[in-house]
Amino acid sequence: MTANTTLYELENAPSGAPLLQVKDLHVEFTTREGIARAVNGVNFTVELGKTLAVLGESGSGKSVTAQAVMGIVDDPPGKVTGGEVLLHGVDILKLSAEERRLIRGERIAMIFQDALSSLNPTFTVGWQISELFRVRRGLGKKESQAKALELMERVSIPAAKQRFNNYPHEFSGGMRQRVMIAMALALEPEVLIADEPTTALDVTVQAQILDLLKDLQNERNMGLILITHDLGVVAEVADRIAVMYAGRIVEHASVRDLFARPAHPYSLGLIDSIPRLDDTNHQLRAIGGLPPSLTRLPVGCAFHPRCRFVADPCLESTPDEVQVSPDQSSRCFFAEEVFHGRR
Repeated sequence: MTANTTLYELENAPSGAPLLQVKDLHVEFTTREGIARAVNGVNFTVELGKTLAVLGESGSGKSVTAQAVMGIVDDPPGKVTGGEVLLHGVDILKLSAEERRLIRGERIAMIFQDALSSLNPTFTVGWQISELFRVRRGLGKKESQAKALELMERVSIPAAKQRFNNYPHEFSGGMRQRVMIAMALALEPEVLIADEPTTALDVTVQAQILDLLKDLQNERNMGLILITHDLGVVAEVADRIAVMYAGRIVEHASVRDLFARPAHPYSLGLIDSIPRLDDTNHQLRAIGGLPPSLTRLPVGCAFHPRCRFVADPCLESTPDEVQVSPDQSSRCFFAEEVFHGRR
């Protein structure tokens, strides 16, 4: 199948297939220490109007997964070595680089973690937003500026008309993030990926950004992938959670199910580390140790060096995915025991 055929299929995709499916995705990086398996067989689905949170520590493969979906993994040193990314049932990994560029922004868009470094410091914010309409929609200067101003107002930038010609450094962190959201939504994508969108923002601004994302998602019925390490953020906006560790998704569940009854020791450790206002006797439990190097993953389950439930099978082979309920799965030899609180 040629890339042109795939693009034609995408443009004429029948209804019925999930909005976005990632199947057995693998991404590797060539480093001086060896091959780093940053993403190692990742699977998930995103539906229209729903939010999937991809949760895990730094280095777990969350952002690389998002980059692979967007088609922006630096090659070299990185490379997608296997899997499928299905948009409406069509594998967009088969598109050429130019065709992937055409669907970025139009079909799938991304909000990056550091808004200041993502914006061009030499151009005004208004110019950068309106450029999307000039280049991708072929609109004239006046019409592009009007649409850019409309977007700035929609993402609640105060005095948008007066701030249209300000430069990125003249905005606060929260306002810059709103600019990034405006740019990501300019071409009305079906899927929005938000990579740690509230990092380094204070709690009040964080809540405002999350509320804004939820409102915009509801307006446009977008699928949202929220990449985060913050369980509080997950509880606020997500419908489902994919917990990542060492390049793999180790647990899939709804938000309610994961917080109530986690089925993987890593998920349990994350939840046990959350302070609870309703239980003053609750003792916080940190997860000991550090995530493994992706160039030297341990034999067996990658989490076993840090796991309080480790046993002989964990040292010998990688656990398969186990369905602990119709809507929840875990990659653990003792998933049922963890799920039922017997370990």
